[in-house]
Amino acid sequence: MTPSQTAYWQDFCDATGHDRAPEDVFAFGDSPELADELLALVLIDRKKATASHSRWYGPGKDPLPKPGDLALVLDGRGEPACIIQASRVDIHPVRDTTEEFAWVEGEGDRSLAWWMDAHIDYFTREAASEGYVFDVSQDAVFHRFDRVWPLPVAG
Repeated sequence: MTPSQTAYWQDFCDATGHDRAPEDVFAFGDSPELADELLALVLIDRKKATASHSRWYGPGKDPLPKPGDLALVLDGRGEPACIIQASRVDIHPVRDTTEEFAWVEGEGDRSLAWWMDAHIDYFTREAASEGYVFDVSQDAVFHRFDRVWPLPVAG
């Protein structure tokens, strides 16, 4: 982690009594602009889930998130912005995404149709950059989370 990321994490640990490193440090999306757009939704507690291709996890890659895992979320410049905690993780084909998941993910108009269009585009871009062809029968990791730092403001 960078010095600013380490300091942010330490502030969280000092305030909460947490005593281990984050399970993940990441920014949403595939560009600084998208990272900032999605982060803004997390910071207003509209975005409480995310989806990623299952092939990004496994031996030599990122470990699958699991309930209770804490992650430091970065903005589009790599600066720390919040900490989320995984609450549920499901794996299934992209084509089986539900209206309810699209709503909880909080992007666009929150509809399944919008979600499918945006995520097929995203997964297709990622697949092309990694040298494979994406299709909706492939598995994705559907990761639900709660923002735990900074604490949501009541009222």
